[in-house]
Amino acid sequence: MKSSISKGMIIFLFIALVGFIGSKLYFDNQVGPVNADSNKNVMLEITKGSSTSQIAAVLKEEKVIKNDLAFRILSKIVKADGKMKAGKFLLNTSMSANDIIHILVQGDVVKDTIKFTIPEGFELRQIADRLYEKGLIDKEKFIEIANNGDFDYKFLKDIPKGENRLEGYLFPDTYEVSKDVTEKELIVKMLNRFDAVFEEAYYERTAELNMDINQIITIASIIEREAKLDEERSIVSSVFHNRIRKGMLLQSCATVQYILGERKENLSLKDIEIDSPYNTYKYEGLPPKPIASPGKASIEAALYPEKTDYLYFVVSKNGKHTFSKTYQEHLNAKNGN
Repeated sequence: MKSSISKGMIIFLFIALVGFIGSKLYFDNQVGPVNADSNKNVMLEITKGSSTSQIAAVLKEEKVIKNDLAFRILSKIVKADGKMKAGKFLLNTSMSANDIIHILVQGDVVKDTIKFTIPEGFELRQIADRLYEKGLIDKEKFIEIANNGDFDYKFLKDIPKGENRLEGYLFPDTYEVSKDVTEKELIVKMLNRFDAVFEEAYYERTAELNMDINQIITIASIIEREAKLDEERSIVSSVFHNRIRKGMLLQSCATVQYILGERKENLSLKDIEIDSPYNTYKYEGLPPKPIASPGKASIEAALYPEKTDYLYFVVSKNGKHTFSKTYQEHLNAKNGN
C-alpha cells in the first residue's frame, strides 16, 4: 500500500512539476519582448487615472506587449499595480513587460518636443533667428554661449573663443528637441551632428591638402553659398582651390554678402570696396572664418575638388554655372557669347 501511494505521489508530483515548468515557460514567454529583433519604437500616452487593466489594454493594442493578462499578473508580482504613472512614453517592441513596467513606474515620460530644420547655407545669425522664432532660445544668450562657451571637440581645438566662433560648425539638419532644452544643449546637439559627419578620413584629407579644418569649412561654406547644383560643387571648389594656389583673389560675392548681412542679388562697386578681411575682392586668400553652415556635399567638395584648369565661373538664371579658364572666356560667358 505504501509503495502504491508513494508511486502515485511521485507521478502526481512529476505531473505537477511538468505543469508548473510548462506554465512558467509559457508565462515567461508571454511577458517577454514582442519582437526582440525589431526594436520598433512606439510612442503612446497613458491617461491620468488609468488602472493597470486599462494600461495593459493600451499596451496590447499598440502591440508592445503580447498578453494583457500576463502583464497584469506581472504587475502584481512586482508590486507595481497602481504605481504606474500617466504621460507620454517612448517604448519599443524589444522591451520585456518588466522593462515597460519599470519605465511606467519611474515615470520616464517623453517631454513635449519641437522639430526644426536648419537649412544648408544658414549663417549663425539666421540659425539664432530660427531657434528664437521656435521659442527655444534667448538670442543674446545663445550667441554668447556660441562665441565663448566651453566645447571639447577635435574640430574646434584650434579655433579661439570670440565673435562668430561657431560659424559653419552648427550642422544644418532637421532636429527634434524638448521644449525646455537649454541654449547650450541645442548648440551641443548641432556640434555633435557635425562631429558625426566630419569623419576621420576628412581629417586625413585635410592634412593631405596642407590645410586646417577652419580653412576647409571656410571653403565649404563659400561653395555652399555659391553652388546651386550638387553636380557642380566639386567644380566650383576647383576654381577656388586653383585661385588660392595661384595667389589670386577669390572674388566671391557670398563673402561680401556676409559682411553686408544681406544677400543682395547684385553687388555695387561700393559693396566690393568694403574694408573687411571677409572681402575676397579686396583681400587675397580665404576669409578668417566660414561664412555659413555647409552641408556634407559642400564639405566633401571642399576636400575633393575636381581636377580642372578653371579660374572663373558665372551663374545663369537657372542656377547652372559656366566655367572658364581665361578672363576673356569669362567675359564672353558673362556677355552671353
